[in-house]
Amino acid sequence: QALGGRLGARWLTTPATRRRYGESESHHGGHLPDRVAQPIDIAEVQAVVRAAGQAGAAVTAFGAGTSLEGNAAAIAGGVALDLSSMNRIVEVRAEDLLAVVEPGVTRRQLDRELRATGLFFPIDPGADATLGGMIATRASGTNAVRYGTMRENTLALDVVLADGTLIRTGSRAPKSSAGYDLTHLFVGSEGTLGIVVGATVRLHGRPEAVLSGSWPFATLAGAVDTVIATIQCGVPIARIELLDPAAIRACNGYAKLDLPEQPTLFVEFHGSPAAIAEQAELVGAIGADLGGGTLDIAGDPDRQRTLWRARHDALPAARALVPGAVVWVTDVCVPISRLAEAIGHAHDAIARERLVAPILGHVGDGNFHIFFVLDPGDSAAFARASRINDAVVAQALAVGGTCTGEHGIGLGKREALIAEHGPEAVALMRRLKDMLDPGKLLNPGKIFIPK
Repeated sequence: QALGGRLGARWLTTPATRRRYGESESHHGGHLPDRVAQPIDIAEVQAVVRAAGQAGAAVTAFGAGTSLEGNAAAIAGGVALDLSSMNRIVEVRAEDLLAVVEPGVTRRQLDRELRATGLFFPIDPGADATLGGMIATRASGTNAVRYGTMRENTLALDVVLADGTLIRTGSRAPKSSAGYDLTHLFVGSEGTLGIVVGATVRLHGRPEAVLSGSWPFATLAGAVDTVIATIQCGVPIARIELLDPAAIRACNGYAKLDLPEQPTLFVEFHGSPAAIAEQAELVGAIGADLGGGTLDIAGDPDRQRTLWRARHDALPAARALVPGAVVWVTDVCVPISRLAEAIGHAHDAIARERLVAPILGHVGDGNFHIFFVLDPGDSAAFARASRINDAVVAQALAVGGTCTGEHGIGLGKREALIAEHGPEAVALMRRLKDMLDPGKLLNPGKIFIPK
């Protein structure tokens, strides 16, 4: 009651509101919280966490709801902690190439704020996710091949622990060797160890010029080999994405494009006009020897935006392939030398199970995504998709990869986490969780299979 009085209209219990926070882009189904709290500052977050602890209620942090593995599902009910109102850009220090933000700041909001500074924040997972959510899932996206992931671009955090204590990790210095790296303990922890309430993130210089294009290939192997050769030659390519023929078909239909339905690379170069022209020429020569067609450069900014919007709209584009469908998106990441093999293995499994499932990949870092397009009432199709997912994960692990490059573990890959790291390492992770959250109230049921 005291907490409801403090938050007022931001302490929500109506069924409609609870349903809204029980939905996401995940295929794992809805899970309704018992309450929704919308704090506007750190003190209110601390108050919610403390009150929930006293009541033995779960607390699940919620940002934009774009996670794909049920990472923010309130499977134990309790409180959905909506941090989207904590959306201030506290400080931009252009001279230090950093920004201090609250967790509800979205990547597009930050990018708009930075335009006048000549800087930008490069992590682009496609959706307009919040920075807090991106930190929680260790997000990356299309620019990761050049600029890294949230791991490399998070310098410091403010975190509310399970008992309501506020700690600060890291600093504004470009590097540090002071003690344990607590910052990166919380990056990727999916809200199970603490609630991120502030972050200091790294910024980068906005490129003088940008050159984008699409590039069809005769074979998937030729496209992947072009990526490998490009990386090995040291070309500082900013984005290099692979879309298989099914993905191109989906993008053509949804975004009204007319790209050839072949394995296709979407590429982007950043730098001075002379530098990007030289990079494009070199990469074009590499691909020409590997079955590449015409590298269609979109020098016009509007054409570039159209191209990348089509890539980022892959989820609704895939959904539109089958009327009334839902989409289950999974991802793995492998060493790029094994990428063609891994995608070929996935294609074979998809054909064997007779499913519609476009594949797209951040191939510069070996990460690819499968979009299973499924009839929501067809349980047999879901079972076939599950078999493919298991086979793709097993193949990725067999070649030294990981069960997820950027979606996180959430609900969907808890068993895969054990297969990847082994029971001893996962037991250590559990001990860390038990130490920081002895009541098991922070986002329970995620990452670990409940005992």
